[in-house]
Amino acid sequence: MIRTNIFQETAAHKVVQQLGGFSVLEYERDLSVSPSTAQSAYFSSKMGVHKRQVICSLNGSGVVIQSGAMQWFAGAVEAQTNIKGAGDMLKKFVGSKVTGESAVKPRYVGTGTLVLEPTYKYILLEDIGKWGGSLVIEDGLFLAANDSVDISVTARSNISSAMLGGEGMFNTCLRGNGIAVLESPVPREELVIVDLENDQLKIDGNFAIAWSSSLNFTVERTTKTLVGSAASGEGLVNVYRGTGRVLMAPVQSGTLSIISG
Repeated sequence: MIRTNIFQETAAHKVVQQLGGFSVLEYERDLSVSPSTAQSAYFSSKMGVHKRQVICSLNGSGVVIQSGAMQWFAGAVEAQTNIKGAGDMLKKFVGSKVTGESAVKPRYVGTGTLVLEPTYKYILLEDIGKWGGSLVIEDGLFLAANDSVDISVTARSNISSAMLGGEGMFNTCLRGNGIAVLESPVPREELVIVDLENDQLKIDGNFAIAWSSSLNFTVERTTKTLVGSAASGEGLVNVYRGTGRVLMAPVQSGTLSIISG
């Protein structure tokens, strides 16, 4: 039998989110400071700069996590690879080269508790079912997911969006039923959520961090002519058309300086 205080609120941490078998532990105060770091820790705490850890509760189920993200696990839990064979290995290797994600993502199955490494990034728990069963995410956001979620690579719908959209030619796509854990550059409270129903959204820059794969993503001029686009000062915009959802950060992806845990 294993007992732990990790789910109990203490002077340092408490559980702030729960969805499915995933919980998010947030360290509201950094108690292990020295006189030279106390001032920085104090103001960091006031500004919401906290360490966060994801806890995965396994009950005969499995989760897939980003390579190197595991800190510790307890109980009858077994670590495996997410590789099903030579063909699958080649597919995942190619996918890792075009998205920047790791090719081999460890899979943990069994009954027990799995705790991931702490991070200063913000944690989003997303139910893939509420995204119509398929979600495209910006590179570097994936942290963990139920092993019922298929992790694959999706390409831009046309060459213009790949070359000019600032989103890259390929992105990670999460499909199926289950929960995905994402590392966001900004808290959920700052994210702008746009739900489209047979409509369009135009964004000047790569502010989108996640979107429904049902949406058609292209890059277009802001006006019908190159001269008009140049005169407006806007140039090209990312366009999402169809029915689905888009999550937008208030600043462009990659412009924030995030402290890694």
